[in-house]
Amino acid sequence: MLWRHAVEHGSAAPAYLEERPDGWHEVSWQEAGRRVGALERALLAHGVRRGDAVAVLARTRLEWILLDWAIMSIGAVVVGLYPTNTASECAYILGHSDAVLAFAEDDAQHEKLASVRDRLPALREIVDFDDLAAFERSAGDDEPEAVGEDDLATLIYTSGTTGPPKGCMLTHKNLVTAALGVKDDLENETDTVLLFLPLAHSFARIVHQSAAWLGSTLALVADVAQVPEALVRTQPTILPAVPRVYEKIHANTLGEIERSTPLKRAIGRWALGVGSRTSRLERSGAPLPALLRVQARIGDALVFAKVRARLGGRLRIGISGAAPLGVDVLEFFHSLNMLVVEGYGLTETSSSLAVNDPDDYKFGTVGHAVEGCEVRLDTDGEILVRSDSVFAGYYKDPDATAAAFTDDGWFRTGDVGEIDEQGFIKITDRKKDLIITAGGKNIAPQNLENALKASRFVSQALVVGDRRPYVTALITLDWDEVNAAGREPEQLLQKLVDDVNRDRVRVEQIKRFAILPRDFSQEEGELTPTMKLRRRVVHDHFSEEIEGLYSA
Repeated sequence: MLWRHAVEHGSAAPAYLEERPDGWHEVSWQEAGRRVGALERALLAHGVRRGDAVAVLARTRLEWILLDWAIMSIGAVVVGLYPTNTASECAYILGHSDAVLAFAEDDAQHEKLASVRDRLPALREIVDFDDLAAFERSAGDDEPEAVGEDDLATLIYTSGTTGPPKGCMLTHKNLVTAALGVKDDLENETDTVLLFLPLAHSFARIVHQSAAWLGSTLALVADVAQVPEALVRTQPTILPAVPRVYEKIHANTLGEIERSTPLKRAIGRWALGVGSRTSRLERSGAPLPALLRVQARIGDALVFAKVRARLGGRLRIGISGAAPLGVDVLEFFHSLNMLVVEGYGLTETSSSLAVNDPDDYKFGTVGHAVEGCEVRLDTDGEILVRSDSVFAGYYKDPDATAAAFTDDGWFRTGDVGEIDEQGFIKITDRKKDLIITAGGKNIAPQNLENALKASRFVSQALVVGDRRPYVTALITLDWDEVNAAGREPEQLLQKLVDDVNRDRVRVEQIKRFAILPRDFSQEEGELTPTMKLRRRVVHDHFSEEIEGLYSA
């Protein structure tokens, strides 16, 4: 098992860096191993057995990591909940997974679970992180059952395009395969990895589990707002993040340049241009002219070194997933002497499918398939994959599981792509309608659209947000109903949008909307014969309205 290997072969470097009120503290492999062992015995003493589901509702903290290892070590099943999940969302996931025990980070999260406990007959106990030390001391002498590679290790719930979320069943073999697929030139025992991604997400899980396998130190940040300070304090060498983080660093740098004095602004623009030219030549394998080498050193000293210092000064690799990054952003970080590589994976593939290698990468692609992963294209260009990292199916949903695979056993990713002659994979379209925001959050547009269309004032609605910083909506009205109401349409819709947003977490809320001058139609190619939206056509026809929703 990954954890046993990590503890037995732990490097001299700390396993974790944990931020406490009095600063950052190192946690050794030995200390982490002792605590995981105590949690294993305590879980058994509280009646948790092989196959039981145990939920964790918390931000990215050491306790989450230790519980993850302990729960899996006794053959129980980890169920992660996002701290931003509403009480009703928690109730669905806990009920669907039949969780017997739940761990909550603080009083607010405890109250969230307690408020729906009467709907959860299987849930026997809620344990707060503040009581975790006492929980560890409750350890008994029970021995766990043997854990097999095909046993269920975790259920990760993903947003469906319609209806409630589906639970992806990932086995121990899936997780181990994914972790072992991370090459040591991406991460090794000399690295410090800064992790702030939510651990209920499969991307964060592969990061923390591969770090243990490779002996890297993991610095844990619970509050995303503290990431800039944590970068300086922990000086990481690797930063796994969603595209929005890199885009924001890039945008902030450009903004500072534009707001500076005329001289500094001119120097900053010049350095960015030099960096872009240098990046392109280096990636093409062409030699740098002597003058450009000198200019690059000057630009680095005047501009880029200062940006690197704000990022801790040691970052060598950024790993970006969940949505594509623009080449201009990738070139910017390349100019900083910090390579950002894009990878590709789904929860159903344990977040492991393809990634650019630091020694063999191509901007605009997600790299080559990881070792042991077979990738091919279906007749319609859909990316199909076969690997030991591919999930065991959707929990309690055999129909959805069957639909996710081809007749000969290849998993359907739902993404359309290309594979070039060098084996680099490029994602060209999203076959599924699922929106992935610039922050990496999965959002089901149909759920929001159906909620809007439930109003008598709305004829059609299309939700926008893929690769965007927030969610917006294009809305067409039933003018007979609007006129009959005798109120301004904007007022009617604002109240409707407020009602739709009320029980949703912030990132899923509709921030702005536009009222379109006409309805969507089959004649314009915007609707299928069965009245389904052709999203790309609508986006093309109303591109100006969409851009207006994202303008300053």
